[in-house]
Parts: sequence; C-alpha cells; structure tokens
Amino acid sequence: MKLGVVTVSVVPQTQSSASLRGRADGARVARGPAAGILAGLTGLGLGELAAGIADRASPIVSVGNSVIDHVPLSVKQFAISTFGSNDKQALIGGILVLTVVYAAVVGAVAVRRFAWGLAGVAGFGVIGLWAAVTGRTGDGGNAGPVLVAVAAAAVVLALLVRPWTQGRVHRPASGQAPWGSDQARLSSSGQAPWDPDQAHSGYGAGPGAGLSAESMLPDGREAGLERRHFLIGSAGALGVAGLATLGGRSLQRNGKVVAARAKAAQGLPAAAHPLPAVDPAATAPVPGLTPFITPNADFYRIDTAIAVPRVDPATWRLKITGMVDRPLSISYRELLARPMVEHDCTLMCVSNPVGGGLVGNARWLGVPLVDLLNEAGVRPEATQIVGESVDGWTGGFPTALALDGRQALVAVAMNGEALPFRHGFPARLVVPGIYGYVSATKWLSEIRLNRLEDENGYWIPRGWAKMAPIKTASRIDRIAMQSPADGSADRLVAGPAFVAGVAWAQHRGIAKVEVRIDDGKWEEANLATVDDLDTWRQWWLPWAATSGRHIVAVRATDATGATQPEERTDVAPDGATGWHTVNVKIG
Repeated sequence: MKLGVVTVSVVPQTQSSASLRGRADGARVARGPAAGILAGLTGLGLGELAAGIADRASPIVSVGNSVIDHVPLSVKQFAISTFGSNDKQALIGGILVLTVVYAAVVGAVAVRRFAWGLAGVAGFGVIGLWAAVTGRTGDGGNAGPVLVAVAAAAVVLALLVRPWTQGRVHRPASGQAPWGSDQARLSSSGQAPWDPDQAHSGYGAGPGAGLSAESMLPDGREAGLERRHFLIGSAGALGVAGLATLGGRSLQRNGKVVAARAKAAQGLPAAAHPLPAVDPAATAPVPGLTPFITPNADFYRIDTAIAVPRVDPATWRLKITGMVDRPLSISYRELLARPMVEHDCTLMCVSNPVGGGLVGNARWLGVPLVDLLNEAGVRPEATQIVGESVDGWTGGFPTALALDGRQALVAVAMNGEALPFRHGFPARLVVPGIYGYVSATKWLSEIRLNRLEDENGYWIPRGWAKMAPIKTASRIDRIAMQSPADGSADRLVAGPAFVAGVAWAQHRGIAKVEVRIDDGKWEEANLATVDDLDTWRQWWLPWAATSGRHIVAVRATDATGATQPEERTDVAPDGATGWHTVNVKIG
C-alpha cells in the first residue's frame, strides 16, 4: 500500500486563541468546586428527606452523634464551656462547613478526573455509613438516608461535571469534519490517524492540519451552551436541595407527634396533693435576680442528642426490666392514669463551672419512681437503676437513692405543661441530689435494674465518676443599686447596693451564705424562704458600695454544716468546686 506524502503545516497560535482557551479552561476549573458543593447540598437535602420518610437519623445527625460519642472528654468539655446549651448547633455548623469544603475539593478534582471525584463522594459515604452503623442504637437503620445522600450527590456531580470531561467536538474551518469523528481521524485516501493533541498545539498532519487556532476552540455558541447547561443544572440542584431539606425537616418535626403533645398538655392529670403557688418569700427583694422557677424556654439543655427525638406517645411504652420479679410495660395513657405528685427540684449539669449557668429549678409532675419499683418488685441484689433513652443513651445510679425517701420521679410535666420535646417528652427521670449525667434520662424508654458493677452509663467510660452527688455551690447573679437616682440599677455608683444570687445543695439544703468584699470579713447574707431541701435558695446582702474596683466573693454552707471549699477544681470527673468571685467597678 502506497502511503501519501505527509505535509506539515505550521500555524502560529495567536494571542486571542490562547486567551480564549485560557478563559474556557478557567471557567471549567472555577465551576468544579461549585458543582461539588451543589452535589453535596443536594445529597444532604435528599438524605434529610429520606430520614424524615423513614423516621431515621439524617446523615448529618448520624455523623454528629458519632463525633459526640468518640471525641475525647476534653473536647466535649471545651464545647460545653464555650457554647453551653448551643453546643449542638455549633457542632452541626462545624460539620456543615467541613462538608462544604470537602465537597468543593471533590468537585475541583472531578473536573480533572471524574473517577477521582466519584471516589471522593464514596469516601464521604463510607464515613456516613460507619457513623450510621456504629451508632448507639446499633441497628444500622440509619444507613438508608446515607445511601440516598451518596447516590444523589454522585448523580448531580455527574450531571454538572461529566459533560466537560468528555472528548469535545471542535468546529474546524472550511467545513472539514469535526475532531473526534471517524472521518476526521482517517483520511479518504487511507492515511494514518492524526493526533488532535498535536493539532491543538498548532502542529498536525492529515485532514486537520492547517486549521486556524480559533477553530480548535469552542465557538461562542458552544461556550454559551456549556454555561447554560451548568446554570440550568445548578438551579435545579439548588432547588431540589432546598425543597428536600425543608420537606425532610418538616417530616422529622413530625406534626402528628407535635399535635399529640399539645393534646397531652391539655389533658395533664392533677397531682394527688398539688403544691401551693410559690411563696413570695422564696424570692429575694432584688429586681432582676434569677427567678426562683426557671422558665422552660430558659432551662439549660445538655445532652448527647443532635436532633431532639420526637416520640409518639401513642406508641411509646416504658419498660421496667432486669432484676425485678414482675417486669412492666406501661403505655403513656397508663402512666398518666397513675397517682401523680408535684415536686420542686433543681437540676444541675456536672459540666457546670463555678458561677456557671447550667443549673435550673422547675416544678415537676410525675409518678414516684419508688411506686413503679415496688410494683415491679426489685430484687435485693439489684444495686443500680439504669435509665435508657429512646436513642440509646444510658445513665445509672444506686438503687438506694430511689428508696431513701427522696422524691425521684418519672416526670411527665414541667412547670405546668407537658414536657417540652427538648426536655424529654413524653417522660424523663428526675432524681434530686445527683448530677444529671447519671440520672436525668430524657425521652425515657426503659428502667433497668442490675448491679452497679454490671453496667456503666454512657459517661462513665468517658472519664466521669460513677458516684455523682451534687456539690454545694453558690453564685453571684446580681450587683445593683438599691435606689438608683437615674432609674437604672445597673449603673453602679457609690452608695447603698445589693449583692445577690442563688445557692444550692440538693437534698441537703442551704443553711448559710456568706459574702466577702475585697479582703474584708465574711458577712452573712439574707436567705429567701424555701420549704424543700431539693431547690436552690436565693440570697442577698446590702452593701455600702464605695468608689473604685472591688472583688466580691461568695461561699455557702449546707444543712450538714459543710462549707464549700475555696480551692477551685475542674468539672471532671465529678463536678467543680470553688468560691465564685466577680470583679466590679463602682463609678
């Protein structure tokens, strides 16, 4: 076979063609991260929707729960001390930021090698599946929303990125066949295929040789189609992501359960012996002081649930199992039909630092825990009560603390209304005198009797103490003028003032509170009247304030005669100690 003569034509590349090609390549590179972010958001949105439909945890919630379960104790404590009751929102925000950054990287990689981009999506899926399968519920049911999210992200990434990574059809001048076609690759005379990469560089042999540089680039119409494809695809992905997220969140809020709680709030039973209204003498005569009863909206929330469980009271049951003679299974309706008691009780998180706000006082309504235990028949060897939440969280405390006369409750109401979702609806444990991490199980599903050595609650293997009595503490909440001349008690000037706050020693009671100004002597403060040892107590001290800077300190003594120590200790492993001090400037 006789080969034809090969001619080489050198066509200098113009500045305009290089600039055009640079702009085209730059546009694709810039769109890569955007495509990755859109794919990620769409995946997360459809994952939320799948979670709402299946009544499971979303991928973000699964990962968030896994983070809470596996990060070191020091990290958890840093989050609580920094963000307080907003620690969950901070964690979710951090996960979303990292997800967006990761998705942007995946998109940038996918523009160059689409298979690598898919590998990046799969990698995130592996993380999500691990978090879903190893969650504390242990049933693997949360894997479904993760799979939906990964599949959706991969599809959107393919729709937005894949067209750019395919071999493109270039439009040559003079009506010659486009690159990529069989006609362009093989001449009519049987010449060897030509290399489009060489032609793209301005050097070529065969039918494509001699084309102008501009003809080797997408023309304006082709670039416009590419941009239009991306914009339409992006708008569609963004719309799907938004609608799916809204739909999923709506389903997860579960309107049926919200309505059921509202109905329960209207039909709460009365206590067999209702408590009287809070005695005015329980409130110190200092305007702006922390109220004796903490409103539900202001009550602290510290738990491990990223998403607040929405439990349907129609299907909920409380089981009492383990070392009992007669295991019980009680519906919500049956629980409400039992004799109820009211009890004012202060709860406190073990993570509360000296002077911190992770403490609150409420009026609880519920069934005495001792009544349920007596009905089940606790065996003598059962030395521990373990409360388990619907999401698998556990907390355990000595059985003796429920049988020693304290008013431990399976509570169904808080401050006159059905438990808010964030505080444990439909039922939770309230046990006076011990920190919540061993006792205050919210969204209660099971009460399990066993030995103290048989099981550790959620926080014990993570560095917290097994025994957790609440320590005596006091806090300065208010320094104000007694009769401010300008009507503002917060403007501190020399003259008669108040120092005021709260003190607590649950199930022991507060006997005395003392205040010290600078290096002066300790002065005993006035105490508001309370009838129960399980609540905090307001205190106040008149002070003849003088101009300058002052250090004000407070300490409390409980009813056993023990005074809180001066030395400050960390919250871990069993609660902080130390005097609360504040610096104040008197103008």
